Amino acid sequence: MPDIVTLTMNPALDVSTSAEAVVPTDKVRCSAVQHDPGGGGINVARVVQTLGGQALAVYPAGGPTGLMLERLLERAGVPSRHVPISGFTRESFTIDERRSGLQYRFVLSGPEISAAERQTCLEELARAAEGARIIVLSGSFPPGVSPDFVQDVADLSKTLGCRFVLDTSGEALRHVKSGAYLLKPSIRELREWVGQELRSEAEQVEAARQLIDRGISEVMVVSQGAEGALLVTADGYEKLAPIEVPIRSAVGAGDSMVAAICFGLVQGLDLRHAVRLGMAAGAATLMTPGTGLCRREDVERLYAERIAQETIEPLRGVGSR
Repeated sequence: MPDIVTLTMNPALDVSTSAEAVVPTDKVRCSAVQHDPGGGGINVARVVQTLGGQALAVYPAGGPTGLMLERLLERAGVPSRHVPISGFTRESFTIDERRSGLQYRFVLSGPEISAAERQTCLEELARAAEGARIIVLSGSFPPGVSPDFVQDVADLSKTLGCRFVLDTSGEALRHVKSGAYLLKPSIRELREWVGQELRSEAEQVEAARQLIDRGISEVMVVSQGAEGALLVTADGYEKLAPIEVPIRSAVGAGDSMVAAICFGLVQGLDLRHAVRLGMAAGAATLMTPGTGLCRREDVERLYAERIAQETIEPLRGVGSR
């Protein structure tokens, strides 16, 4: 049985290439194309598999793009279960401009998911996650999926005795009311959630702890982009500095972070070491071009270097409230 089961409601066939320059009107001649299975939870499952763990991806799929997505997952050796839908699985297109080093990402909205298809996804998740330890719901929602679906997955996770990890955005993120073990909002998403600017670290920590106090989640990992991350629990918090690496592409870095945190937890790491493993995986993914994800050897090297270079101090803020 898989330790980790992921649900991706808006998977994508990721298409990536490069060109000398991206210009309007003229034809943009591109290099060889690369196809990867994509979408938040699918990326999480891929990275868990890369790290040597056991994960299974559940996702809706339809049309020729859905069939290609299924075959790519089979080729990658990632166990999966797909729910047939009437619409076509979306594509996402990434192009690296060689002249400037800039990356352009074109993300489509995805097919509309009917109420019956949505319910079938939930039922398939319930079957797949029997005996699992963690359920991950990651990625955007396509048309037809209500933000309230987040709470449905949280409630199912509780029924199955699984920890629920959520990495989404917008209304879907703000509709989880209880039952999450870990949430990973960006600092922008946290600001939108609480409706405040959160200019200081203290304000960001307080906002996260208020959500924890309301029973929404036990743990908040707030991604701060190039500035690192904040780990916040009911007991305290710590600021984690970023890992400096040469950046080739940001595609999938957040998903890789979530995957490695979950992998670390099921491997017996404590939360703080698991988050450090997650940051190593995110940094390793930044080093890979296009829509490629992290390599195991890079993750292990970056994690070992970080652990060797720092002393983990007690959480800050314990007993301060």
